[in-house]
Amino acid sequence: MEEIALRIRIFGDPVLRKKSSAVKKVTARHREALSKMAQLMYEGEGVGLAAPQAGINENMIVVDIGEGLYKLVNPRIVKATGSQVNQEGCLSVPGLCIKVKRANKITLKALDDEGKSLDIKAEGLLACVFQHEIDHLKGKLIVDYASLIKKIEIARALKRLKDQVKDEESIKHTKSCKLQL
Repeated sequence: MEEIALRIRIFGDPVLRKKSSAVKKVTARHREALSKMAQLMYEGEGVGLAAPQAGINENMIVVDIGEGLYKLVNPRIVKATGSQVNQEGCLSVPGLCIKVKRANKITLKALDDEGKSLDIKAEGLLACVFQHEIDHLKGKLIVDYASLIKKIEIARALKRLKDQVKDEESIKHTKSCKLQL
């Protein structure tokens, strides 16, 4: 089998705006991709990563908020209640945090990395991270939640960040936000 080489894609990469395709059958290639995605997430000190962020146009996410790793295929939210507002960062938009309003409790359906059906109930931070990663599968980023005025500020901030980092591979992904909007 050909080895999968993945890297975190940064804001501006067209793959981040494409809607991902459903996985018809979970294979060894998907399991390998999920494991490499988890490795990328941990190396970047993130709590979640969606396949498009690694350059894969398929419905897969990995999430770990410190309570164990989820490797999910074709995740979809079937119920959402309540609301919460959090400052969210993103490995694909390094250094930027944006206030995002999301459901506080969700129920989602997905397949695990063996292709078995799962029903997961989540609330608080875990629910937030699942929603954030599922947004990526639809081509949606945290910057899309900002107002028009904030989007102008974000565009300027992202240009400054990009100017500071000439080599995309040298970006150090951290949980810290250099700019909060």
